[in-house]
Amino acid sequence: MKPQLLALIHLSEESKAAIGSAFEIIYAPTAETRAAAITGAAKDVRVVLTNGSTGLTAAEMDTLGKLELACALGAGYENIDSAHAATRGIKIATGAGTNDDCVADHAMGLVLAIMRNIRQLDLSCREGIWRDALVLPPQLAGKRLGVAGLGTIGKKIARRAAAFDMDIGYFNRSRRDDVDYAYFGSTEQLAAWCDVLVIATPGGAATRHLVGARELKALGPKGFLVNISRGSVVDTAALAAALGKGELGGAGLDVYESEPQPPRELLEFKNVVLTPHMAGWSPEAITASITKFLRNAEAHFAAIG
Repeated sequence: MKPQLLALIHLSEESKAAIGSAFEIIYAPTAETRAAAITGAAKDVRVVLTNGSTGLTAAEMDTLGKLELACALGAGYENIDSAHAATRGIKIATGAGTNDDCVADHAMGLVLAIMRNIRQLDLSCREGIWRDALVLPPQLAGKRLGVAGLGTIGKKIARRAAAFDMDIGYFNRSRRDDVDYAYFGSTEQLAAWCDVLVIATPGGAATRHLVGARELKALGPKGFLVNISRGSVVDTAALAAALGKGELGGAGLDVYESEPQPPRELLEFKNVVLTPHMAGWSPEAITASITKFLRNAEAHFAAIG
């Protein structure tokens, strides 16, 4: 008999079929189905499949009395109560490494989109406006790109930016000894140095509003912000205020505090490019993450016999 799995996130039919080969799936990707499943049909669930933003609470873990393993499909797990899981003997596994390239690609796409003003140039072209009537956007070569959070994804973003002949700097919890990029002791110092600041930190309480009014002021009216980490890392109200006062050149955001709803404070700005938390999603990344999840689950059950 297949063990029961509770899926709290959206899965494609292909992903459900792959997971269904090993598990009996209880599919509950909405708040309503989640609550109903956890207090009802999921009483025998041994594995929960979630992600960092969707998470799993301590109360939910306690309700799921047979839970053994909580898996995040992506790299982040900030909203899975890992401390409580440890007290319950619940193991946690993640999909770290399965979508790094996809996220880094998307980050550079947003850098290009906002610095080269791609969105507005497309609209202008469709309206018959020729280049002579437009403000010239800056090139990337020779500009400074700052990465806040030089983990695996941050390093891949830096390498892609270096291919555009950009100078690289970074802020991290500690200086890395495996890169020769310029190191800065705070996000504010990094923002003051760079032309475009890319946020690639984990989410969670420790990084909430890591980028706020001070950092945006340091970035300045010719500076650009890109966020592919978590919406909580950037203070949306401060970002809207900076854009409204012309104190920031533009922003490219794949994540925001209001998701899945769009950040309404930012919708009026033509120098903002928004994508719906898609940076880590590609057919290749999803396939890799499902494969890694199944391997993690197989290893867990093999270990417990």
